[in-house]
Amino acid sequence: MATVTVMPGVCGMETTIKSSVDDMYNVQLEINSTCPHIQQMAAAVPQVSALAEIRKPMTESAIYLAASAAKCHTACPVPSAIIKAVEVAAGLALPKDVQFTISKD
Repeated sequence: MATVTVMPGVCGMETTIKSSVDDMYNVQLEINSTCPHIQQMAAAVPQVSALAEIRKPMTESAIYLAASAAKCHTACPVPSAIIKAVEVAAGLALPKDVQFTISKD
């Protein structure tokens, strides 16, 4: 199992993603968020194929298609975090934190 907590920034709508994999690389997703858009997206992708997701271009990913249909903000980091959770749960990536450092000069 992999768990990812996303603190998305100024919107303050925290999301927690829990992912677990079966023998066929199907990843079950449990996504909890205070964001209604993420909640709608989560309902559309309760499970994904890890192998299919990592092979597809971003524009064909089930996760990104669900994010688009739910009208998630283009800069929302949650869809990317879900992909990371899928990869780690499936053993296709090592767990490593991701960080944005944003400043206005």
